[in-house]
Amino acid sequence: MYQRIVIKLGTSVLTRGTPQLNRPHMVELTRQCAQLHRQGKDVIICTSGAVAAGRERLSFPSLPATITSKQMLAAVGQSRLMWMWESFFEIYGIHVGQILLTRADVEDRRRFLNARDTLHTLLEHRLVPIINENDAVAIEEIKVGDNDNLSALAAILAEADLLLLLTDQPGLFTADPRTNPDAQLIPEVHTIDETLRDLAGGSVSGLGVGGMITKLQAADVARRAGADVMIASGQTPNVILRAVAAEGIGTRFPALEHPLENRKRWILAGPKPGGQLVIDAGAKRALLENGRSLLPAGIVRVEGEFQRGDTVSITSLDTVELARGIVRYRSSDLAHITGCQSNDIAAKLGYAYGPVAVHRNDMIIMK
Repeated sequence: MYQRIVIKLGTSVLTRGTPQLNRPHMVELTRQCAQLHRQGKDVIICTSGAVAAGRERLSFPSLPATITSKQMLAAVGQSRLMWMWESFFEIYGIHVGQILLTRADVEDRRRFLNARDTLHTLLEHRLVPIINENDAVAIEEIKVGDNDNLSALAAILAEADLLLLLTDQPGLFTADPRTNPDAQLIPEVHTIDETLRDLAGGSVSGLGVGGMITKLQAADVARRAGADVMIASGQTPNVILRAVAAEGIGTRFPALEHPLENRKRWILAGPKPGGQLVIDAGAKRALLENGRSLLPAGIVRVEGEFQRGDTVSITSLDTVELARGIVRYRSSDLAHITGCQSNDIAAKLGYAYGPVAVHRNDMIIMK
């Protein structure tokens, strides 16, 4: 059913809840990936575990909980982790290639395209890309933040049709199954809203960064780019093969019907919004119901500072994000022409970059 699959492996999956990486389980996961590879499918691994590998390699030192400590552990563990994956795939005669990413690699359009081209070239040569965040050099300002969201960016770069998020839970539940015996697994999700987010809890293993909430964030991003998303337990027998065969395991998030074209994929994957444009009810209808561009006349308020060409969030009066897009005027100029007609832009600013604040072609609807 699926041809190109991104598989995100969390630290809790690779360690099976222990302080160290579980080699036999990693080999088993590799075996499943190798079987897909023999079937002609494209497999991309988005792996966690560098910090855990470094901690194990250094005999579990007692370190302060600082970013530099984690960077040191990642620097030690990254090569170790990659060596393991290379060794495990070599059992099945498959070569791998490593890609280390930070947020900066996808925020810039040219670097985004370079990363995409590298990934596609690896796949064309039947190599298995092993992707991880570059924790050894990343700082808070440039970190993706967790490998769930990194895997969603990888799915966008790869133009994958399935993102499989393997975790220590069987999927998304109606309540926390660790505390509520009546919690039921949700087999399929079509709408990600605040009610659903309230069901998502944090990481409890202490080994990883992401919890269920980050998996919802990743699912929301990837499905907008045209990929089905599945959250399933990494301990389920043959979980990768069963997920790719579309068996009813875990929680599935079907892709949206109309996947984004490449430019809009970059808007979704790239820079975080630099500010917000709060719009009125008329502009909201124009965007959501009529497929129109955003005009200055519909903007009620400008928040944050941004430049022409930056990504901004477009929100309703009740602060719900409606869309995201590339703005054609800087924040100070937009604040000056808020509410005015397009024909009056040049008179107010002394120049104009056109009649719209955000063009429809540069916009993603988030509702």
